Amino acid sequence: MIRSVLVANRGEIARRVFRTCRELGISTVAVYSDADAGACFVQEADTAVRLPGEAPADTYLRGDLIVAAARAAGADAVHPGYGFLSENAGFAAAVAAAGLAWIGPPPAAIEAMASKTRAKELMAAAGVPLLAPVDPGAATAADLPLLVKAASGGGGRGMRLVTELAALDEELTAAKAEAAAAFGDGEVFVEPYVVGGRHVEVQILADAHGTVWTLGTRDCSLQRRHQKVIEEAPAPALPDDLRETLHRAADRAARAIDYRGAGTVEFLVSADGRAYFLEMNTRLQVEHPVTEAVHGLDLVALQLRVAEGRPLDGEPPRPHGHAVEARLYAEDPAADWQPQTGTLHRLALLDGVRLDSGVRDGDTIGVHYDPMLAKVIAWAPTRDEAVRKLAGALERAAIHGPVTNRDLLVRSLRHPEFTDPGALDTGFYDRNLAALTADGADGGGVFALAAALADAAGRSRFGGFRNVPSGPQTKTYACGDTEYAIRYRLGRDGLSAEEFPGVRLLTHGADEVVLEVDGVRRRFAVARHGDRVHVDAPPLNGTDAPCAWTFTALPRFPDPAARTEPGSLLAPMPGTVVRIAPGLTEGDRVEAGQPLLWLEAMKMEHKITAPAAGTLTSLPVHTGRQVEVGTLLAVVDTTA
Repeated sequence: MIRSVLVANRGEIARRVFRTCRELGISTVAVYSDADAGACFVQEADTAVRLPGEAPADTYLRGDLIVAAARAAGADAVHPGYGFLSENAGFAAAVAAAGLAWIGPPPAAIEAMASKTRAKELMAAAGVPLLAPVDPGAATAADLPLLVKAASGGGGRGMRLVTELAALDEELTAAKAEAAAAFGDGEVFVEPYVVGGRHVEVQILADAHGTVWTLGTRDCSLQRRHQKVIEEAPAPALPDDLRETLHRAADRAARAIDYRGAGTVEFLVSADGRAYFLEMNTRLQVEHPVTEAVHGLDLVALQLRVAEGRPLDGEPPRPHGHAVEARLYAEDPAADWQPQTGTLHRLALLDGVRLDSGVRDGDTIGVHYDPMLAKVIAWAPTRDEAVRKLAGALERAAIHGPVTNRDLLVRSLRHPEFTDPGALDTGFYDRNLAALTADGADGGGVFALAAALADAAGRSRFGGFRNVPSGPQTKTYACGDTEYAIRYRLGRDGLSAEEFPGVRLLTHGADEVVLEVDGVRRRFAVARHGDRVHVDAPPLNGTDAPCAWTFTALPRFPDPAARTEPGSLLAPMPGTVVRIAPGLTEGDRVEAGQPLLWLEAMKMEHKITAPAAGTLTSLPVHTGRQVEVGTLLAVVDTTA
């Protein structure tokens, strides 16, 4: 019987495993980097062991340090979570060699699936359908589009879509460089890209006694940069015969490598209903909660059961209802999915949905790890009800801090292509991102007015009211590229605001303002953190207009020293310069949109391009340099 589990991971998945361990009476051990010293998962563990350093290569990817930590803390088992070393056969073997229980599949099974090229060979031999690889040296225009993929790892790293044959060599080089940096293995392969395909996967669970469960299907087609954003179970709009085909293929895949524990077999389903093997994840998946919700299971508890050598029941529980999960990221979808950093002042959702999060109010979102803040999961008897429930919960959430993808998630869940499950495919964001991130009808002025009124109430003992006429109060706020100059008076006759003739003030305080807007009573909750003001309101019926706004209070007299030289390219996020365009030097002529350099932050690469044609007059950074937000990366002189 396992008595103490060390989780060789961090954040949300560490908390998730700890939760089940507590329920089962198993003690817990955390390992943490210096960047995570104050993280909530560390404080929730019974025991914690420091891994000196901040970079994953020095901490969570050091299997020797983690095994030593388990021994020092008296753990008798290791759960790898997902990511980091979760699919590293050498680490699994080292855990077993140290006399510890490994809560995962055998090292041989991990090794068999570690290389996607080797995995495809094994699956072909087992009769699992798959796409034939394409020789890049012999590819023709008739083979397009193509997908370049890293043989090792996952998460969209080392993956490139090629739609023009002339770009194949460049994308191969870029994919190899990214794969080598991310996984220590630069091997890539090429296969056909299935246009209009769906990403459908089967959750499996196997014991050491010959039982393999296939726990239904999940659809994970909504992806950004080949990384999942919204997942659901069961996968909708699948014919029964196709669903059965997927289950049989997943069963064959598990038995072909003598699998044990939890895993996922991923497939691409073409528009004509044919299924092709993509890969097998030999670990617990990020999206496992939707399977738990529809089957009424705790997959972590079952992982522990299998690791203890106990058998599964003959048949898994039948599915019931529908579940949808959305990944809430600190990122800006409208700015090429740039990850965001800063203090998360508040993250609160209404009751009725499941929140799996690795952060809490007051945490700092840094640059070292994935920008996912939380997973929000909704279950209901039907798909329509589950989708509506999740969209409503996200819309009403209080999220104060860095920019997030919350509005994108809400709009995605309500988009006709998503609500019609027959229209799902992996190209959803390629087609719809611009519309999903476009500014709606500008209602920001009313929210800014509420912010100004709350600010006035918070700074005045008497709530800002005066019995004699006075000049208007003026406050200016920025939201993105828009500035709101709010002019208003508060007197005996109530609110007077020239810009808002249809607005009447009902009540106002430092943290709440109630206005009547065109005859509709609206309540605005206001929270201020430094110069940032967050304003939330219940959604307007029947609209997708934003009901949460974040404003930056602008000073009356801007600092002239804050001006930058025209043509300056500033780092949009903290990160590391991982590549500079080959041969690029100061004095070169560059064209608009030409790539200059690449930044890596939070496991994603971001291309920095020339904003206009001109001369590169300054390139003060070098490969490997760490930069902060606002660091000067380059200067392009458009007059030279």
